[in-house]
Amino acid sequence: MSDPKPPIQVDLAWDRELRFTVRSGDAEFALDGNQRTGPSPMQALAAALAGCMAIDLVHILSKGRQPPVALQARLIGERADTEPRRFERIRLHYTVQGSVPAGTIDRAIALSREKYCSVWHSMRPDIDLQITYDVVDVPDGAPSPV
Repeated sequence: MSDPKPPIQVDLAWDRELRFTVRSGDAEFALDGNQRTGPSPMQALAAALAGCMAIDLVHILSKGRQPPVALQARLIGERADTEPRRFERIRLHYTVQGSVPAGTIDRAIALSREKYCSVWHSMRPDIDLQITYDVVDVPDGAPSPV
């Protein structure tokens, strides 16, 4: 059994207009409802979901001795037309660079979605989430991942 995770503490300080400085642990970033000096809270949530699953993919693939050379993600979140304008549909696409078999990527995505991604499991279960990917082979002599 793994050790329990400590609670997450996030402190926000209102700067002006719809801007806040966010601090959590040693990290600091801006949230901006006008999307000028930082992401909006919904953009931050979308980044957190894409990032959580991307971290899972890299971790699972690396543990399975199939590490990608590079990985990119694009998330498109469709929101409700009425308040609270929550995510109703999310399309998440990964581009995996390296000689990683499709079945291995499928398994890593399934594990992230069904078991590991705490961000996804913290969101409403009725959100339509579709995940796709492309694999781009690495030419011979290309550097391996660190």
